[in-house]
Amino acid sequence: MLRLRAFRATNEKIVKIAVHPTHPWLVTADASDHVSVWNWEHRQVIYELKAGGIDQRRLVGVKLEKLAEGESDSRGKPTEAIRGGSVKQVSFFDDDVRFWQLWRNRSAAAEAPTAVNHVTSAFASPAPSTKGRHFLVICCENKAIFLDLVTMRSRDVPKQELDNKSLLCMEFLSRSSVGDSPLVAFGGSDGVIRVLSMMTWKLVRRYTGGHKGSISCLMTFMASTGEALLVSGASDGLLILWSADHGQDSRELVPKLSLKAHDGGVVAVELSRVIGGAPQLITIGADKTLAIWDTVSFKELRRIKPVPRLACHSVASWCHPRAPNLDILTCVKDSYIWAIEHPTYSALTRPLCDLSSLVPPQAVAPNKKLRVYCMVAHPLQPHLVATGTNIGIIVSEFDAKSLPPVVPLPTPAGSREHSAVYIVERELKLLSFQLSNTANPSLGNNGTLSEAGKMRGDSLEALHVKQIKKHISTPVPHDSYSVLSTSSSGKYLAIVWPDIPYFSIYKVSDWSIVDSGSARLLAWDICSDRFAILESAVPPRLPIVPKGSSSRKAKEAAAAQAAAAAATAASANVQVRILLDDGTSNILMRSIGSRSEPIIGLHGGALLGVAYRTPRKISPGAAMAISTIQSMPLSGFGSSGSFATFDDGFSSQRSPAEALPQNFQLFSWETFQPVGGLLPQPEWTAWDQTVEYCAFGYQHYIVISSLRPQYRYLGDVAIAHATGAVWQRRQLFVATPTTIECVFVDAGVAPIDIETRKMKEELKLKEAQARAVAEHGELALISVDGPQTATQERIALRPPMLQVVRLASFQHAPSVPPFLSLPKQYKVDGDDATMLKEMEERKVNEIAVGGGGVSVAVTRFPTEQKRPIGPLIVVGVRDGVLWLIDRYMTAHALSLSHPGIRCRCLAAYGDSVSAVKWASRLGREHHDDLAQFLLGMGYATEALHLPGISKRLEFDLAMKSNDLKRALQCLLTMSNSRDIGQDNPGLNLNDILNLTAKKENMVEAVQGIVKFAKEFLDLIDAADATAQADIAREALKRLATAGSVKGALQGHELRGLALRLANHGELTRLGGLVNNLISLGLGREAAFSAAILGDNALMEKAWQDTGMLAEAVLHAHAHGRPTLKNLVEAWNRVLQKEVEHTPSEKTDATAAFLASLEEPKLTSLSEAGKKPPIEILPPGMSALSASIIIKKKPAQVTQTSQQQSKPLALEAPPPSGPAETPIGAPPSDAPAAEPGTSIGAPPSDAPAAVPGTPIGEAAPVAPTAGEPPISEASEPPLEGKSPPNSSGSNPDMIAYEETNPAASATGLPVPDITVTDIPLAEVPPVTPENQETSASATLTSQPFA
Repeated sequence: MLRLRAFRATNEKIVKIAVHPTHPWLVTADASDHVSVWNWEHRQVIYELKAGGIDQRRLVGVKLEKLAEGESDSRGKPTEAIRGGSVKQVSFFDDDVRFWQLWRNRSAAAEAPTAVNHVTSAFASPAPSTKGRHFLVICCENKAIFLDLVTMRSRDVPKQELDNKSLLCMEFLSRSSVGDSPLVAFGGSDGVIRVLSMMTWKLVRRYTGGHKGSISCLMTFMASTGEALLVSGASDGLLILWSADHGQDSRELVPKLSLKAHDGGVVAVELSRVIGGAPQLITIGADKTLAIWDTVSFKELRRIKPVPRLACHSVASWCHPRAPNLDILTCVKDSYIWAIEHPTYSALTRPLCDLSSLVPPQAVAPNKKLRVYCMVAHPLQPHLVATGTNIGIIVSEFDAKSLPPVVPLPTPAGSREHSAVYIVERELKLLSFQLSNTANPSLGNNGTLSEAGKMRGDSLEALHVKQIKKHISTPVPHDSYSVLSTSSSGKYLAIVWPDIPYFSIYKVSDWSIVDSGSARLLAWDICSDRFAILESAVPPRLPIVPKGSSSRKAKEAAAAQAAAAAATAASANVQVRILLDDGTSNILMRSIGSRSEPIIGLHGGALLGVAYRTPRKISPGAAMAISTIQSMPLSGFGSSGSFATFDDGFSSQRSPAEALPQNFQLFSWETFQPVGGLLPQPEWTAWDQTVEYCAFGYQHYIVISSLRPQYRYLGDVAIAHATGAVWQRRQLFVATPTTIECVFVDAGVAPIDIETRKMKEELKLKEAQARAVAEHGELALISVDGPQTATQERIALRPPMLQVVRLASFQHAPSVPPFLSLPKQYKVDGDDATMLKEMEERKVNEIAVGGGGVSVAVTRFPTEQKRPIGPLIVVGVRDGVLWLIDRYMTAHALSLSHPGIRCRCLAAYGDSVSAVKWASRLGREHHDDLAQFLLGMGYATEALHLPGISKRLEFDLAMKSNDLKRALQCLLTMSNSRDIGQDNPGLNLNDILNLTAKKENMVEAVQGIVKFAKEFLDLIDAADATAQADIAREALKRLATAGSVKGALQGHELRGLALRLANHGELTRLGGLVNNLISLGLGREAAFSAAILGDNALMEKAWQDTGMLAEAVLHAHAHGRPTLKNLVEAWNRVLQKEVEHTPSEKTDATAAFLASLEEPKLTSLSEAGKKPPIEILPPGMSALSASIIIKKKPAQVTQTSQQQSKPLALEAPPPSGPAETPIGAPPSDAPAAEPGTSIGAPPSDAPAAVPGTPIGEAAPVAPTAGEPPISEASEPPLEGKSPPNSSGSNPDMIAYEETNPAASATGLPVPDITVTDIPLAEVPPVTPENQETSASATLTSQPFA
């Protein structure tokens, strides 16, 4: 329950302290008047200054500023040079502080049954003077310092401007009219209150005629009549009320009421909110007493002496669910924080905690005792209490996880009134709440706060909540901390008092008790009215430590009780009971789980979770803190589990594995057997009502899993310190101490989902068959197969989606200064001033009016709404708003009607059609974002109906939802190619060059097509897969046009295009493509296309014309082509040209010397014998001595189309010659392929060999189109009509399928492009005519088979 949240050691004692409501900032002043602002979350000092004396840094800064602004030195000394004197009060002031001060006052006033309606009216908009600025205000004796923490500029107001009287305290007055400047009231040493305007920095009003002594404290509050009042306490012991309404603008104001409060002076005054009653005032005085006052009659309700012999110096009203009866915290100069139980009844004072046990032992000197000098409770997070001591600042945290004792009941169908049950003291009460009819949940309705009041922006409306509290006649036995829960059916209500320990189960219909007994923990099954309890023997009650007694006795009592608690915890076990319809409770299982460790947690849901205590090494800080138990004598507080979550704040450096022990086991409610292995223990669990999703909350994140068809981890969201969550279909609404978040969840589609779906369909089929057999006998299974249209549905896998949207927080929307809120792109170009103005206007006018008078939201999400104060129970979504109930049993409604949220909620709920309709109210610029969300939720088709989506996203969505026609239209628009490929199908290079009028359009279009080449290929494949040939043809036309422009498409894209053209029988276009590619010099791609056409001559032409003679020779040799001789001669000529050296220029001595250093080149063929000859060896060739052999093969004439199903494989056998080099894939843009060339062999882009290759190092040359051979295992030849998706796979791994309608129609021979390996011995040598040169020729062709 208690831990140290942050500690900062100081040398001086801390005497003044204040906390910022929304930022983690503390401002403190020490005894030597040093003021510092500390960020307690990140543990770093933000700002420090010497307020009492003269701060030299500030003085220099002011002088520099004046010089920079060109001001001459003023005659008088600057106000920064005035000595401040002792610091009397420190405070923050900005929009947040002002808003929450007003909220606190209004909500306290609205609790009274007599509260008039206008108390609940909407708030005024914050004053412009504080917009985006955070003031630190320091009240010193001689001056007040206003420092802006954003710009670091300051303003000092000397007491001379306030009638030259010392300033002793201050309070901010809120103005009611919009745009008025904030006012600060200062209490003076002469008993007069002076009011300063923060805009003009001039004195505007005085409150006189009340006090005789110096004023020590000021506070504003609101009476239940709605009147704003200012209360002041002074050294004369009087408490005086003044009117703080500024309707009458008189300069002098007289007191409304004066009371004698204390003997010897009032020290402090505090406002206390009372559930169901008018607010109360708490005062502490120098006479060591604490008094409580009613704000209606202003009578004294109670007066006590909290700690004998010591006067209180600080007081705070407190409302924490873990300690429901402690309403006031106070501090005296000792080491405790004291709490007052039932202040107006028994008024017992208990030590809430001993701070000396919280701080690290080394922080306190051995002979020094810790003393508290000031204390403040966090205004919005009641679990945080900050104290200033003689050793430093201590921020302690009291059980941030405990929630208010309230639980919602299910709303009957058709009813608009919702209800919840809660406990106040020993009474069970019913809270009924609904949206009042006056509220119109229209667009942009961002309302958040309940009847207690609401911030009204320019376009925000309050959501008015009507609520009634009724008594339930049944009393409850205890008034300590309680946990409420309801069964899945809503018929039963369970209450557990863990500190007693005791539980009761009530039947909701008549509030009779169905079951009760001794238990510390209780968890419900969400599928039936079953529950599990952790039974426990009653531990001995802890004796209450009387005030002023020694802490030694307390420690002894605590130790005895801890021992007893440990003994009872070890013997406790988990029991499962079921509630039957007749209202009886029956035990189903006496004990679950066989583990011996004590149980520290039970979590209900679709499975029962049991957490075990793991033995843990206790850090020194924790060991010290175990003694803290004595300082928490709440009933039975020492019972087991109180340190389970203890963290000393310094042990956070533990490794994650150590920090999260695996101690949580899930059990089945049916079999009571463990399910799965051990998990780390979550702080809470939330299961979806339909058992599709579950969430486990940990300290720094929430893990979300899908439960169907099997348990699957979806991901985790980084929402830290969450206290609870509620599922609403695919939305998880999460409450944390400072925010309300919504997580949109979708499990996506995983392979297991598709398998499960198939299995279910098979099962259905089997069941249908079994039924048919049972009814009609075996004959029922006979079926006649008609012509079936195979509609193969493509189920795409979809990753899970988690999107977090923050709905509410404490922070005020404009707290970011306007110069920081500009989007980045606006800073670069455009006039800054106009941009700023435009941004501001957009911020103010959240709603713009679209065409047809429809309001359109400009922002993607609504501005964050205001989170209600303190711990919250999330009720869930009802009537289209998110309901929350706070610690004061007040219902709050958060609006979900901003289109950005509403569309997402509807989609998550499954109503994607309405989501798209609502999107018409969202600015078009946010439609892409919404479409991505709908796509993640599985609504690609619906997302296509959003009017504002970009073409690129529209294409993706159309492809995903198989709307290929629309995808084609998007692609044509994006690539600007609508007019291409229409009139001239075989558009070649010459045509393009001759176009003059359309030339520019053509260039743009080709560039566009090239940019989206992959998308075109994908679209063609998708169209082929779904037999939409016309769409594929349209896309092919465009792509072929781009393919005929030099260098436009890359090699793999060209190959993919050729395959698809062949597949669609576009042979004319394909022929045109080959000729274009040849004229562009792309030999490899041209040969590949020709191979697909099945035209050997064209293939060789492609190679020959682009200088790739090696490939041409090999191909001719392999297939016994008659052109072989000519090709070999051509190749030899090329090689000879390369090696002939004709010295044309004169060489000087230097060049000759350098040349002699180089490797000598061949100058004539006669010298070739002296050099190792160049060998270009195809696979299977051995020596140079053998010569060309031509072995003709009978051409296979394709007679029938049946024989064409045999695929043509572009593959070669492994090299059997001396070359053992692996064949590597050449770069796709190289015109010739010499894969796997060894060192010294020619580079792959050389058209012919370069001399210098060592003997035996043959470069294996790939056959045909220069493609690397494919091994059979790598990819089987494609069969059927489906085109290969070459854009997605390796472009070089393409096997050609021999479906060539042109070849079969004309009876042309179809070439066999397979290279076979025949032993050399079987080949008879043939002597060619050029025998004399062939012996030492640059190339000798080797025999192929």
